[in-house]
Amino acid sequence: MIAAHETFDGTFPYRPHFSTAPGFPLHYVDEGAGPVVLCLHGEPTWGYLFRDLIRRLAPTHRVIAPDHMGFGKSATPAGRGYRLQDHVDNLEALVLDLGLRQLTLVLHDFGGPVGMGLAARRPDLIARVVSVNGPTPFGQPGLGAALAANAAESPWFGWIARAHADGSLAAVLGELGHTILSILKLNGFQNNALITDTWLAAYGAAFPSRAEAAGAIGWAEGFATGAHTFETPGGEARAALAALPALALWGTADRTLAARHFLPLFAEAFPRGRIVELPGVGHYSPEDAPDAVGDLVQRFLAETETETETKPETETKARGAA
Repeated sequence: MIAAHETFDGTFPYRPHFSTAPGFPLHYVDEGAGPVVLCLHGEPTWGYLFRDLIRRLAPTHRVIAPDHMGFGKSATPAGRGYRLQDHVDNLEALVLDLGLRQLTLVLHDFGGPVGMGLAARRPDLIARVVSVNGPTPFGQPGLGAALAANAAESPWFGWIARAHADGSLAAVLGELGHTILSILKLNGFQNNALITDTWLAAYGAAFPSRAEAAGAIGWAEGFATGAHTFETPGGEARAALAALPALALWGTADRTLAARHFLPLFAEAFPRGRIVELPGVGHYSPEDAPDAVGDLVQRFLAETETETETKPETETKARGAA
């Protein structure tokens, strides 16, 4: 767990906030005022991934970026589960604790299934969705086949399977404090110009010991053992999400989550959605292409918030009740 006051030489200057609603201290950034944008990171990152997007959006939006249990400045409690369903539980507790509504979800990596899990449970809280190299599982018939096909060709998922089989997975990921760059590279981090001692410290500091790496280990082990449970949306939730504005930004040099497997799932869940592929951009697209990602997200918010404001009041209420 990173010290609450740590700013990493001013590159993450945001005041820390904590909620104990999930049963442990869950850290989140809460900057700005206005429509709520909820940014959800994945493996093995934390809210630092969204530092540029927070800066861009905070003048016009309330930007909330939580660290999942076992990541970033959140606690890594012993005896807790670190599976997908556990992270969805934690996120739901945070959102209800803060009384958040009309959310724009920004989803990266496993932040995708966590955010979509929240949407399946509480579609009334979601106003729009932005996938940034983040899967959007939502009960699509081809979901299982897409996950299997992607895992068969992904270096990351291939390594998880081998490491679990030979018993080395927990030991290797337990050293993330020292090996963070190699894991990011395995997943498809592209922008070498970012690599400084400060940047490495920001991503490695969350994992000072094997015990503190329980979040990263648990996420990988969950795939190896089939322990992650994807939330299954009901018909009303599917209809509500299908009617929402949505945007997918996908770095096509992603070595972990291939666009050809996941963008069709996005299009199926969000028939009104727009897809923008980012050539040469890797898995960690907010790091590889912060300007492109920031500009596209800002434009999407401006366009769709204006659209929402002009809808009849009865339509807005009907959608919220779905």
